[in-house]
Amino acid sequence: MKLVRFLHRDIPRFGRLANDQIEMISGDPFNSIEPGAVSMNLDKVQLLAPVAPSKIVAVGLNYRDHAKELGMELPEEPIIFLKPPSSVIGSSEPVVYPPESKHVEYEAELAIVIGKTASHITVDAAQKHILGYTCANDITARDLQKRDGQWARAKGFDTFCPLGPHIETDFDPLDVEITLKKNGIVQQKSPTANMVYNVFELVCFISGVMTLFPGDVVLTGTPPGVGSVKIGDLVEVSIDGIGSLTNKII
Repeated sequence: MKLVRFLHRDIPRFGRLANDQIEMISGDPFNSIEPGAVSMNLDKVQLLAPVAPSKIVAVGLNYRDHAKELGMELPEEPIIFLKPPSSVIGSSEPVVYPPESKHVEYEAELAIVIGKTASHITVDAAQKHILGYTCANDITARDLQKRDGQWARAKGFDTFCPLGPHIETDFDPLDVEITLKKNGIVQQKSPTANMVYNVFELVCFISGVMTLFPGDVVLTGTPPGVGSVKIGDLVEVSIDGIGSLTNKII
């Protein structure tokens, strides 16, 4: 099932997407999915980021081929950090290049959307706490990351967490291809099977550190090929079985 979030009479709503038609659902998908009475064409609505998380937990150095590219050892446990909810935007919304930085980079990622409160859960239980998956781009001001010696400012600017275009609930995340194109040219391409820690291991680990609430997002790391963007670039993250997230740098 494809779940979208959109504006209806200036109020954010959830809907089910099928054949370019959105069927608005009652309430939200974290409790129960009940069909509503309203159906509309996809091209007639303003899509939003598919979720409004209380927090975004991101994972660093989680692809074997990316670690090899950087000449770094694989981490003994997941490396996690936070991005603020204010950094979230949807597909087709612009990423704003901050004047404080002179070196901004893209990072294509598979994003997990939490569906059920998770605290100190097991790996085997993790799947039951996941609503679905979407595409993400962990935009980073790399020069500020190096200057600060930590990641909060470099990864926390407004618009630095594009998510979308929708949440896919019927999805096997363990071996799918993730691709990033910049101006139509492939820059990143790797299967999620190259992750050091898979999605269920990540949710388990993070839930032992902090409670994950419905709607929270986990970014699962980026493949090799990370590179810089400039104003005017068009960046597209595609994941087999989900779709494409496209954002222009302004």
